[in-house]
Amino acid sequence: MGSIKDDRGYNQGFKDSPALRIRTGRRGESILKEFRNLESIKVLEIGCGTGELASRLAKKIRGQVMAIDICRPFIEEAKKNFSSLGVIYEVKDFNKEDDLKWLQQQGPFDYIVGDGILHHLYDKLDLALENLNLLLKKDGRIIFWEPNILNPYCFLLFKVSYFRKLGRLEPQEMAFGKRFIDRKLKKAGFDDRQISYRDFLLPNTPKSLINSAIFAGNLIEKVSLLNLLSQSLFISARKK
Repeated sequence: MGSIKDDRGYNQGFKDSPALRIRTGRRGESILKEFRNLESIKVLEIGCGTGELASRLAKKIRGQVMAIDICRPFIEEAKKNFSSLGVIYEVKDFNKEDDLKWLQQQGPFDYIVGDGILHHLYDKLDLALENLNLLLKKDGRIIFWEPNILNPYCFLLFKVSYFRKLGRLEPQEMAFGKRFIDRKLKKAGFDDRQISYRDFLLPNTPKSLINSAIFAGNLIEKVSLLNLLSQSLFISARKK
């Protein structure tokens, strides 16, 4: 299955497919379940790519959805496809001082979300989490899906140089585990930290096998030890 490359030549996601659309929808619904309410809220998505997740959230809430990415072509495509939904798409890097100040002026945000983003910031994760904390309202939440390093596919992709090169990964990106991100969140001042092993639906799953993969995955998620092999970590934490 093909990947979407950014303007630097690195892979940043998967090309459209039936499984990917269902997967994105399921992930969006899981994020929405973490929202205390859907009225008059501000949501920020970081690393929004071409805008699919933000557009789905915008359809479900009554409030403002802002989505940022450092890749201008991605943002231009998102604006072309989804601006009619009222999503504000911007080329911003929240780890840069000027962009952080601009985002603080737009906020504070009730929720900051992302799908497969924090692992791209592995080398500066402490700073990234501190900045996210600054952008949140008191009691606001961050909600992220991230690759699980215990998953065999993720382990090979991120830990073996041959597969890293084949996958065109950024030099600094690295999947991580539950204990690692929990320590980082605690250090950055987040409370009510909830991290679970989720999702066995791969974006390249053949259409005929999607329902079976979802059914089997839902069962395995409930089985201790087996769920450690899930593709992702689902992360939710509250600003004190």
